[in-house]
Amino acid sequence: MNASIWGYFRIISGTLVGGITGFYFMHRAELKYKEMWEERLRKYEEELNRRKKIEEANSSNEFSESL
Repeated sequence: MNASIWGYFRIISGTLVGGITGFYFMHRAELKYKEMWEERLRKYEEELNRRKKIEEANSSNEFSESL
């Protein structure tokens, strides 16, 4: 009787500890993944704004040259 109770305790505690540990690591991985994509999005938006400024500068130069 005592051995079966100990066995059940080990199974249940292992399941709980494993679930908590798995949740913790998956949560950290998800946060890191979101941070990586936010960084990529920020760089993309900066590049897009830089290209728009260059395009506007080129179009204003072409307009002034045509006068």
